[in-house]
Amino acid sequence: MRKVIVNSTPLIVLCGIGRLDILREMYQEIYIPYAVFQEVTAKDDSVCVQICSTGDWIHVEQIHDYSEKKMYKAKLHDGEVEVMILAQEKDADLVVLDDNAAKKTAKYLGLTVTGTLGVLVKAKQQGKIEEISPLLLEMRKNGFYVSNTVERMVLEQVGEYKKIND
Repeated sequence: MRKVIVNSTPLIVLCGIGRLDILREMYQEIYIPYAVFQEVTAKDDSVCVQICSTGDWIHVEQIHDYSEKKMYKAKLHDGEVEVMILAQEKDADLVVLDDNAAKKTAKYLGLTVTGTLGVLVKAKQQGKIEEISPLLLEMRKNGFYVSNTVERMVLEQVGEYKKIND
């Protein structure tokens, strides 16, 4: 089974559109560092409820080497830092991050990285979801920023761009 470490934004975005199940469909189980768990459960909202009631497929883990956190603190948030440290400690197969600075840092560390949109593309390619465009629309309504260029690129990649623009 693949070891997948997920940051807060993908959790918040997918919970916000009621599709946290995509992560389970894609990876069967995921790991989140404690800092991410604290961030997504800080408010008593639907994200908190969904994360806390998922059962046994989301594993909350403490990082072991807190001294490493000092190395990353300048540019990144606690959750992003702990995602990278946990990924290194667990020898993760994949990290799911949306912040560009965090993605660059993770790639520099030799980690395999994707974002929420990458998860959706892979889910569509594997037949786990039928369409991405309605999900993108809901994500945008909930405040997830996707540039028009990136949206077009994603929709072209999965063969949906013409469909919504014909």
